[in-house]
Amino acid sequence: MAESKISAKILPNGPILISGELHIIHKDGREETKSNVAFCRCGHSNNKPFCDGTHAKIGFKDE
Repeated sequence: MAESKISAKILPNGPILISGELHIIHKDGREETKSNVAFCRCGHSNNKPFCDGTHAKIGFKDE
């Protein structure tokens, strides 16, 4: 079986974008597979650990 390539890109003042076949296991045990996921870096998303765009509303800036 060939391994799929996964990449991570940290967006300026935004989330971390993960691209590639990603198997996600949620804290409640639910599982899903996605090809593109944005993870929150600002800590204010209402859908943690996923980004919901709140970083733009609160003016999140990289260090």
